[in-house]
Amino acid sequence: MSGLKEDGFVRFEAAETKALIGADDWTTFADSWNDLPLDGFMADGGRYRRRRFAAFAAQPGEVQRKPHQPHWQSRDYNPLNGGVQRWFEPVTDAIAEHPVTQGVIRAGQTLFGPLSGFTGPWHVELHQFRIEAREGEAGQPTPEGAHRDGVDWVIVMLVDRQNVDSGVTDIFAPGGTSLGSFTLTAPGDAVFLDDHRVLHGVTPIRPHDPAQPALRDVLVVTYRQDARAE
Repeated sequence: MSGLKEDGFVRFEAAETKALIGADDWTTFADSWNDLPLDGFMADGGRYRRRRFAAFAAQPGEVQRKPHQPHWQSRDYNPLNGGVQRWFEPVTDAIAEHPVTQGVIRAGQTLFGPLSGFTGPWHVELHQFRIEAREGEAGQPTPEGAHRDGVDWVIVMLVDRQNVDSGVTDIFAPGGTSLGSFTLTAPGDAVFLDDHRVLHGVTPIRPHDPAQPALRDVLVVTYRQDARAE
């Protein structure tokens, strides 16, 4: 895990991620992205994003779901949609308890704990995102631009990608220096980020075949040491 410690981020290929998290019943997990409601909090008026949300308390040997709550970010971190409580539809119980979900949360604990000297309980927030694009209408995975999330650690894992052009992940130092660019293309491709040390963003997606819709499904999991928003 030297890359995460030295560079502030590390990329995993799909096979590496799935070995780390134990990807049992991936199909059921991925199929749940077909049941995401529209994100109604897009300040740009966009209708290209669908999502569900859940929060957990996580410590070694225990991951406990918290009562449903709003997602909140300061406008310092999200100038587009921050500064308001955003009540998204909850992640279903079946997906909150799914082996893949639980495996991702535990993997974050395992990797981030030794680097931060903190074992928990972590405040963990989990987001299911679907970004959609059509001819003449790009999808914006990060409409706020390159950003920090205002947490301690972040996991972004690709779940599906269909008929997509672009969607390049860019990593930057706080001063704006590029630290790397890559594209998550295979289900399970992932990047783990130190949110204090790097900014991340994803370029807009467009359809390869303009006659067909395009979609990019990701799971985003964030970890924070404090207990705000409980």
